[in-house]
Amino acid sequence: MLTFAIRRILLAIPTLIFISLVLFLLLEAAPGDPLADMPLTIPPEVREKIRLAMGLGEPWYVRYVLWLNNFFVTEPLYWVDSVFGTDWAQGKQRILSYQTRSPVFDTISERLPQTLLVVGTGMLVGILIAIPIGVISAYRQYSWFDQLGTFISMIGFSIPTFVTGVVLIVIFAVWIPNSSPFWLPTIYDTTLRVQDWDSFIAQVRQMILPVTVLALYYAAQISRYMRSSMLDNLGQDYVRTARAKGLTEKVVVLIHVLRNSMIPVVTVITLLIPGVFTGAIITETIFKVNGIGQQLLLSLQGNDAPMVMTITFIFAVLIVAFNLIADVLYGLLDPRIRYD
Repeated sequence: MLTFAIRRILLAIPTLIFISLVLFLLLEAAPGDPLADMPLTIPPEVREKIRLAMGLGEPWYVRYVLWLNNFFVTEPLYWVDSVFGTDWAQGKQRILSYQTRSPVFDTISERLPQTLLVVGTGMLVGILIAIPIGVISAYRQYSWFDQLGTFISMIGFSIPTFVTGVVLIVIFAVWIPNSSPFWLPTIYDTTLRVQDWDSFIAQVRQMILPVTVLALYYAAQISRYMRSSMLDNLGQDYVRTARAKGLTEKVVVLIHVLRNSMIPVVTVITLLIPGVFTGAIITETIFKVNGIGQQLLLSLQGNDAPMVMTITFIFAVLIVAFNLIADVLYGLLDPRIRYD
């Protein structure tokens, strides 16, 4: 297993470098100018000096190499300095945003907690709902529960999140009056700090709508995989053998069948987890969650290439990492799988 992991990590290095090059070239070829939002009254010579100060006067390959150095060397050194109190990164240039001229990773670290709280809670709720629904739907195939679960899953899978979010806003914020206890806020207050019971209730209330939208989206995907995998395993010979040995139905389903059925579901869950760190762009925008997804959209609109490049590359790194984690989990869930 260790040899397999080391081999995959070594293979991931050139893969990620190639991905970063493709992302950089796509942003380089994209239309737009980071100085487009600046006042037209700025003289051309001043505008050119600003462009040179932002590093746009260098060729693309020079800027790409500088970005690689900043991402893989300078930024980790800044993190080490902040943790251990060293000064290895002192005076080194960091990755700066075109819009704010502040370090990109500082902006990401400010917005990450909101994204983890909202999107992470939505995924966790979706998983906790999807797995029981998938198991029961497969065990009671074609029952009313199975048909209802299939119907709800198809709704969650087919309807885009921006439609689901708008529908929930109309129901719980427009049709229901503000005086009703069932009224829910539609704008996420990032400045809210949980200090007492009332602020905790306010935090929960403002999370209900975005978490519901995301939970429905995640549960719709995972429950279908869970149901299909359970149906494949329930008809296997080892299930009949386990029942013939006198094992209880609960042990057969929840221990033997569920463990083997989780193997394909692990892939779905691990590939969804990177989205928790990079945010849900549409949902965060609808509910004004000050997270990474909303920041990515604002950066795209403002032609902030360093911010877009960094966020999308982090997403690529997380996908590669969680693919490796999924492969390792396969071996833990199924003893028949060996990588040596």
